Amino acid sequence: MGKKILLENDHVPGIRGYDVYRSKGGYASVEKALKSMTPEAVTEEVKKSGLRGRGGAGFPTGMKWGFLAKPPGVARYLICNADESEPGTFKDRYLMERIPHLLIEGMITSSYALGVKTSYIYIRGEYFYIARILEEAIDEAYKAGWLGTNILGTGYDLDLYVHVGAGAYICGEETALLESLEGKRGNPRIKPPFPAVEGLYGCPTVVNNVETIAAVVSIINQGGAAYAAIGIGKSTGTKLISASGHINKPGVYEIELGVPVEEFIYSDEYCGGIRNGKKLKAVVAGGSSVPILPAGLILKTAAGEPRLMTYESLADGGFATGTMLGSGGFIVMDETTSIVKNLWNFTRFYQHESCGQCSPCREGTLWMEKVLRRIVGGQGALRDIDLLWDVQSNIEGKTICPFGDAAAWPVASAIRHFRKEFEEYVTHPEKISDVKHYYSVNNLPVA
Repeated sequence: MGKKILLENDHVPGIRGYDVYRSKGGYASVEKALKSMTPEAVTEEVKKSGLRGRGGAGFPTGMKWGFLAKPPGVARYLICNADESEPGTFKDRYLMERIPHLLIEGMITSSYALGVKTSYIYIRGEYFYIARILEEAIDEAYKAGWLGTNILGTGYDLDLYVHVGAGAYICGEETALLESLEGKRGNPRIKPPFPAVEGLYGCPTVVNNVETIAAVVSIINQGGAAYAAIGIGKSTGTKLISASGHINKPGVYEIELGVPVEEFIYSDEYCGGIRNGKKLKAVVAGGSSVPILPAGLILKTAAGEPRLMTYESLADGGFATGTMLGSGGFIVMDETTSIVKNLWNFTRFYQHESCGQCSPCREGTLWMEKVLRRIVGGQGALRDIDLLWDVQSNIEGKTICPFGDAAAWPVASAIRHFRKEFEEYVTHPEKISDVKHYYSVNNLPVA
């Protein structure tokens, strides 16, 4: 069994409540940080840990904290990004629902390190019931003296609030989140300036993912070096993986970074293999926005080395033969899966969720959805495959935020690795038996 840090106590009865959480060592990192460490020392431990952002980008957390501007007399903010809108990802939901005090403890310790007096948890609208859970836990933390004024008699003050969004995928992008938190339309900002210099209300701001902030608790309790000893190379610590699709044991798993992908898919400790005895066809390793890989490339790199569950190994070979760990939304597809219809489903989502601010994204996602609809509907032409390739290439890298890349990468990788399947839809549409039913059920025009 791999080492568990975040989910060590997730099945303890009553762990959602303060008393049980406290009895299991809860809030020890706050005591340690506030009573015996300077804010700079807390940040230094996070740097030593090698912790990387668990929301998708994988940027070193301690380095990100180090960028925070600290002009005298200007407020600073810490925002927890609990939007978790990436299709295939549900590990933050699990963490907040099961162990809300772990996130709150991490927010307090991290806020102290950053010199923050007011912090926010920005949670997606569809997670409204979890917002209630968080608010109850925050009330308990206030009553126990972990939030408010003069915490533990140290003179440190902190207020923590939950802000519920309206269900927009784009608000998972940190600057769109800040716009939404300020009461504006959730459009991404042009950078620079970066949030670390000019973020919420024009003040220096750090935005971190739920899992990232929760990991700070163990880092301070055990030390950054102990955390860095877990994992491989620059992929240190543990990672929560949302495993779904055609597997025997879907769910949230905490893995030590460095586990072979093949072991993660087939071992009884994790996914338990492909359901119904089918063969593996493809995997989306980090949520819908990362490149899809066929079975041969997700289990082994192009050089024949075993593919590992790390940032570096999954990215080995670039997008020609690799992908990204991303948010850990691990979607497994068996031999019965239609890559083309799956891609159309993804593209419909991105077309719907585009904020429309950038022309390449606004127009490109619409065109990709229309072309894929035509192909799936049995009315495509071979030139449509090349058209799809051209459209995605005119989106990637040409928008204000990474949303355009997120919409383009699945299209590019699906064509790159499964072009013959696209051609089959064009040359033998009579084989697509369920297309008309799908269109009628969803009230969609075929062309």
